This record gives sequence, C-alpha cells and structure tokens, in this order.
Amino acid sequence: MTDMDAFRTAVTAWAAGGSGDTARDLAARLPVRTVVLLEGRSDVAAVEALAARRGRDLAAEGVCALSMNGATNAARHARLLGPSGLGLRLTGLCDEAERAHYARGLAAAGADPDGFFVCVADLEDELIRALGVDRVGEIVDAEGEGRALRTFLNQPAQRDRSPLLRMRRFLGTTSGRKIRYGRVLVEGLDLSRVPAPLDGLLASL
Repeated sequence: MTDMDAFRTAVTAWAAGGSGDTARDLAARLPVRTVVLLEGRSDVAAVEALAARRGRDLAAEGVCALSMNGATNAARHARLLGPSGLGLRLTGLCDEAERAHYARGLAAAGADPDGFFVCVADLEDELIRALGVDRVGEIVDAEGEGRALRTFLNQPAQRDRSPLLRMRRFLGTTSGRKIRYGRVLVEGLDLSRVPAPLDGLLASL
C-alpha cells in the first residue's frame, strides 16, 4: 500500500465515524494539497489512468483522487477535508444528477461550490460517446468479454434501448467491471478526444 492509498483508507475510516488522527498525520507528512472528490472507484481508476497517460504522477503532485462511495457523502468529505477541516483544496467530478450534492457540500464546508466538473449522465456515458460504441465493443472483446457482451445485448430487456445505453448497462452488470473499464476505456482513448469534464478536471490540477 502506498502512502496515498493509506491516506485514502484513513479518510474513508474518518468519514465513517472513526478518528481523523491518521488522516491528519498523513496529510501533513505526504503532503497532500488537493483532494479530488469522486463518486466511486471507477472514477478514480479513470482519473488516474488519464493522468498516467499524460505523464503525470498525481500522488507525487500532492493530489489524492478519492472515492466517496456515493455523491451523497460529498458534504461529509468536504467538511473533513476542505477549509473547515484539513484545509485542502477540493475539486471533483460528478454525474449531472448529483450536482446539487456536490454544490451544497462544498459550499457548506467553505469551498468553491462550483469547483467541480459535471458529466452529462455519468463518466461511463462520456467515455462511450468519446470512443464510439463500436470501439468500446472492440475493447470489451479484447478484454475477453465479447461473449458476455453479446449474451447481454441479446437479452429481450435490452433490445429496445439505444446502443449507448445498452453498453452503459453492460459495464455496470458485474461487480468490479466499472472499475476495470474506467481504466481500460481511458487507456483506449485518442488523447485529442478526452471527454470535456475529465479533461477539464485534469487541467485544473
């Protein structure tokens, strides 16, 4: 486990009601300067994959990409980590439907309520549209899941949905798949076609 992984673990425990001593000590020692508040681990995988492709080491830059396990936890994390807590700069990436959770949470913690980036539906939707459904299918096949994808697409419940929506649903059907493809889809991107919210987030760090 890296020091940044230890910090993430300590923050998660703190947000769940534990002591913040370990998180405080690690934040001072690393040091951490910015926390990227993300809804889940698939978003963390995507952000870190794009940073790596652009030759950046976020941890070395003092940037922590943090999964909050749901946007409804934004206020709690902002309070612990932002101006009213550890005093770290906060930013993030969220789905359009969760914008209000982020804005309220950051504002209540004294952080910039507009200091985050919003995906139209979610990050998977952004990545699928940037790559194209056919290219995502090729990537899924290369990952050894082509048969699983074809089986899923042939289910009666999927036939009336758009190709993009069906692909989004496929990525969320198995535990751990969204996390895996958060990284894999970013690795397959043409870097001139990075979705605007993800591109803007990286540029802001």
